[in-house]
Amino acid sequence: MKALSQRRRHPLAAVALLLMGLLITGGLYMAAGSVNEAKAATGYSASDIEAGNKLFIANCATCHGLNAEGSADGPSLIGVGAAAVDFQVGTGRMPMQMQGPQAQAKPVQFDDAQISQLSAFVASLGAGPAIPSEDMLDTSHGNSAAGGTVFRVNCAMCHNAAAAGGALTRGKFAPALAGVSEKHIYEAMITGPQNMPVFNDSNITPDEKRDVITFLKEIESQGSPGGAKLGSLGPVAEGLFIWTAGLGIIIAFTIWLTSRPS
Repeated sequence: MKALSQRRRHPLAAVALLLMGLLITGGLYMAAGSVNEAKAATGYSASDIEAGNKLFIANCATCHGLNAEGSADGPSLIGVGAAAVDFQVGTGRMPMQMQGPQAQAKPVQFDDAQISQLSAFVASLGAGPAIPSEDMLDTSHGNSAAGGTVFRVNCAMCHNAAAAGGALTRGKFAPALAGVSEKHIYEAMITGPQNMPVFNDSNITPDEKRDVITFLKEIESQGSPGGAKLGSLGPVAEGLFIWTAGLGIIIAFTIWLTSRPS
């Protein structure tokens, strides 16, 4: 230490400190990368990852690159996690039918085993959100009232208070949530597909996510007890319907009065 203190003003001291900092930073980065890789590969067999790689090259590499590094036609998939693949492929949004403002849901192109293999391959590329377990999707343990509060605060501005969906900008939209499986709802919250933000466990806890799913499934099961849904758009659609119907009645009544013989 005494020798170092005597040389701390040496002209090369700043260079030595810079090199030492770079070496320490590089070492920490490599250590973190190895931890992420270990986490990413957990829970999947080598055969699933290999089969998923083959499926990826045949069906996804055109847009996402041979190593999922991304291209001008598709984003990188490194670190998106298995949940993102399970959602996008499991809802038919991927592979995309055509380029557009956002991927459209359509009939699923792969079976469950193939979706699991694709998920395994992408998960092996880097740590990311995992597919939720069954206990995280069990709505029998959820609180519908609490879920409704969370939904109205975080989701209703795009998906509508009745989860009927709504229009966004530049041809994009928030889809209706009726008929969407519990797993895909949860995966959408943790991966943020399309224009949706990511709601990690710090934003919305796993229990709150389950409550939201419980709320959505409850209002879906209720149907429309008040009569016609009118798009579930609320007072605007209802007011327009009443105005149009009322105006039609007034016009019809006016025509009837003026057509009577004097």
